[in-house]
Amino acid sequence: MTTAPVQSGLIEPNASNAYEVMRADLPLSCPMPGMKLWNSHPRVYLPIEKTGWAKCPYCSAEFSLQP
Repeated sequence: MTTAPVQSGLIEPNASNAYEVMRADLPLSCPMPGMKLWNSHPRVYLPIEKTGWAKCPYCSAEFSLQP
């Protein structure tokens, strides 16, 4: 689940600063697979499994893992 606006079936990258993700979304990357890549930063994988929270070093988006 995300709070970012969706356009043309893809999530706009960097449109939100907070995202809720589920275990089905793992491994977690930013931008996420459903986001447009052409206008975002390089994909980086974020370790969220142990703490339940991660922050992207490029865009500062925060991700929280939902139960």
